[in-house]
Amino acid sequence: MLAALRASFLTFICLIAIFQTTRAQQPAQVQVDFGKKVGPMNPAWAWFGYDEPNYTYMKDGKKLLSEIAALSPVPVYVRAHCLLCTGDGTPALKWGSTNAYTEDSNGKPVYNWAIVDSIFDTYVQRGMKPLAQIGFMPEALSSNPQPYQHDWKPGDPYFKIITGWAYPPKDYQKWADLVYNWVRHSVERYGQKEVESWYWEVWNEPNGYWKGTMDEFFKLYDYSADAVKRALPTARIGGLNIAGTSGKTGTQWLEAFLKHCAEGTNYVTGKKGSPLDAVLFHAKGSPKLIDGIVRMNMSPQLRDIQTGFKSVLAYPQFKNLPLIVGESDPEGCAACGMATNPSNAYRNGTMYSSYTAATFARKYAMADQYGVNFLGAVSWSFEFENQPWFYGFRDLATNGVDKPVLNVFRMFGKMNGDRVETRSDRMYPLQMVLDSSIRGEKTEIGALASKAARTAAVMLWNYHDDDRQGPAEPVELQLTGIPAANITLTEYRIDNEHSNSYEVWKKMGSPQQPTTAQIAILEKAGQLKTLGTPKKLKVTGGKAKVSLALPRQAVSLVKLDW
Repeated sequence: MLAALRASFLTFICLIAIFQTTRAQQPAQVQVDFGKKVGPMNPAWAWFGYDEPNYTYMKDGKKLLSEIAALSPVPVYVRAHCLLCTGDGTPALKWGSTNAYTEDSNGKPVYNWAIVDSIFDTYVQRGMKPLAQIGFMPEALSSNPQPYQHDWKPGDPYFKIITGWAYPPKDYQKWADLVYNWVRHSVERYGQKEVESWYWEVWNEPNGYWKGTMDEFFKLYDYSADAVKRALPTARIGGLNIAGTSGKTGTQWLEAFLKHCAEGTNYVTGKKGSPLDAVLFHAKGSPKLIDGIVRMNMSPQLRDIQTGFKSVLAYPQFKNLPLIVGESDPEGCAACGMATNPSNAYRNGTMYSSYTAATFARKYAMADQYGVNFLGAVSWSFEFENQPWFYGFRDLATNGVDKPVLNVFRMFGKMNGDRVETRSDRMYPLQMVLDSSIRGEKTEIGALASKAARTAAVMLWNYHDDDRQGPAEPVELQLTGIPAANITLTEYRIDNEHSNSYEVWKKMGSPQQPTTAQIAILEKAGQLKTLGTPKKLKVTGGKAKVSLALPRQAVSLVKLDW
């Protein structure tokens, strides 16, 4: 009797094990209906920025900008700091200069646009558009100029970067004349139609990068906006690129700025309000190192965006304005490598790729929810010239070699037309992600889909906040509303074996002085790769089914053409 009971118990345990194994292997169910439009697939991702403007026209900077321009079907907008800082153009981390404004011995302004032109020329020649930041304060105009250029390096306290360039002007009219002459020069050099397609914005993060009062900043904005509009009445001006949008001071600044632009007394005209053609604010996540593992946190980043949307909607006159997330990233310091900031170790591999896919899907979802004119989100990530290979900066390429994250943007570049209805039984609800990011027992297998006249695409990712690798999980992709009888299916993939220069570099032994042959291999590995070859697929009644396997942290783009 006891033996029989033991046998029955063992059988029961085995059945449970078999059931759990079978259950674990059940495919994630992703359903896409190409017949149901959700909203436009506007290229909100096609915006990039960086601290060091002088990298723009350097060797690797030009190469990367060419690649970014090539991956996008629309002009890419580019934002950079320090466009009016005083200096000879020698770059440093979190620093740049153009010497656009100096004064002669009599205090008369001297304008020199040579370096600024070399920056904007690089953009315009590639069909890109400046998101032209009016800042920072030239040394000759600063009300507290010394010390002027900072000597910050990774590991130093962040406040060390705040020096003479962050102070209000000693003469607001001279500042306005500088802005006016810059815009007029731009029109003369590039033509009115071209400059009308740009956006101008005043300063950056005044709740951190401004050593004046809030009222003094509003005065700076009014003088700047008035000067831009006098130089080109059809130019587009905005602000205020606040940091920590959902935090107490960030919210206070944003709401006070909106109120000033709506109904405050203009410091230049004395009339009510100030010109505002776009609203910009920042959004950052907050990764941490826990027991040697990086744990991402997208909740603060998404709450920043939510707060920005809601703040603008409080003013009916602004509800249709373009909203631009002026910096939108997993955390706050692009130039802080993983050697000094171990929590930034996510940046070289596929974690950065899958995080980017998962967060952009939520940006679109929130824009739909609030009904706002979400124009773009600037990924504050570029490249760092002449720095160690794969140092862990928040960048898109290292020494001219593309990192996996750049391939997510190549995928986005293949999505156009309209976003369509997408469901996944493994995708976390938006509110849950806003509350607690993606930290459940299971990873998220999420999706974003689009459809144009003769093409469609589904982006899929397998993401979790904990930076761990994991085996491939089965995914069943059920497609409906396909307006063709036969399609060509191509799957693009980012994982440890595809579109991943970092893994190839590690297999080489992580060389800091790779040979010419090794660099050629790394450059090839950094490009977006397909998983296998394109396949022909028969469609029945507008329906098709695709089965695939997606490793943890991987991103796939399933592209359909007919």
